[in-house]
Amino acid sequence: MNSTNRTVVVTGIGATTPLGGDSASTWEGLLAGRSGVKALEGERFAELPVRIAAPAAVDPEDVLPRPLARKLDRSAQLALIAAREAWADAGYTAKAGEDTAIAPERLGTVIASGIGGVHTLLDQYDVLKEKGARRVSPHTVPMLMPNSPSANVGLEVNAQAGVHTPVSACASGAEAIGYAVEMIRTGRADVVVAGGTEAAIHPLPVAAFASMMAMSKNNEHPQQASRPYDKDRDGFVLGEGAGVVILESAEHAAQRGARVYCEVLGQGLSADSHHIAQPEPTGRGIAAALQNLLDSSDLKPSEVVHLNAHATSTPQGDLAEIKALRKVLGDDLDHVAVSATKSMTGHLLGGAGGVETVATVLALYHRLAPPTINVDALDEEIDADIVRNEPRPLPEGSIAAINNSFGFGGHNVVLALRSV
Repeated sequence: MNSTNRTVVVTGIGATTPLGGDSASTWEGLLAGRSGVKALEGERFAELPVRIAAPAAVDPEDVLPRPLARKLDRSAQLALIAAREAWADAGYTAKAGEDTAIAPERLGTVIASGIGGVHTLLDQYDVLKEKGARRVSPHTVPMLMPNSPSANVGLEVNAQAGVHTPVSACASGAEAIGYAVEMIRTGRADVVVAGGTEAAIHPLPVAAFASMMAMSKNNEHPQQASRPYDKDRDGFVLGEGAGVVILESAEHAAQRGARVYCEVLGQGLSADSHHIAQPEPTGRGIAAALQNLLDSSDLKPSEVVHLNAHATSTPQGDLAEIKALRKVLGDDLDHVAVSATKSMTGHLLGGAGGVETVATVLALYHRLAPPTINVDALDEEIDADIVRNEPRPLPEGSIAAINNSFGFGGHNVVLALRSV
């Protein structure tokens, strides 16, 4: 088999999200239709127009040893926790080299963040202003670098095939997974730890997004604020967390007898070239990414039975995505169970693609589509089958699912997975 045609599979998953500190509790929360959105506490949020968000259910500083946590931005803390879970879930017991099932030079990491170490950057600037230059942490630059999560995960597992960080705003986590697939297909690695992370619940990003009129201001009812596809949706809710998958060539997974969750068929990419923040209203770029995926894989539209939609709960974005799906899939869209898990987790920005890929993997593995909550009055222009309030069983046999992620700047990434 040519190295560029290698089959790529998922052998491990890990997550820490607003619904739970690991993938199992996150999945349980998704199936239960539980919201992770809360009112933000503390004086520094009190005067903001938006005072709600979806923080991680388990504080990473309660999980990691204190000496390690002090040297990591919160985004890297979350990534490391998710990566450790995924690594163990894949059956690895130590870092590459010590665990002889994988050689360091055949292992890579691709962990993305849309914003990077914003907590470190802003907090250390406050230290500089209030206490002077001598009090600024010597760890500041390694902590705030956008590649810090990927680098620290790479150090954790002894990855030497490459450590990468694609940055494409809210598409970053999905693009990281697509890049990891290509690393394996081109023969550069046999195993890649891939996903996304974000920790940006800080007054400045919240105020900035609010100024853009991008966020819900439903401060009185936090758990009902994220409402994709509802006719009264008024913007996204900021979340934080990380989602990581272990990708392997099918041959490598078989050689070590690994449990396989599903196959990753590939990615579709495009750019809107429309606006730095607004979605292209007709869904032209999204449709191009989906068509690119179909053209570059053996996926047939009739195979797709589930979609984890980008669906952030913005009036324009939710509609543009559905228009694009209808344009490319046609009547086959009628048989796709559409889930918008951001209704429960909020929008994890660069971490969204990682967490939602974990959710899509589990949906295929358990053949169960999570619900979308808070759709009290479905927007009449949403021409798709939205899974609402209760999980829905997926068909038996060979089935496929799509995970969409789109980002400021017009980045579009579509991932496809198939059951095994």
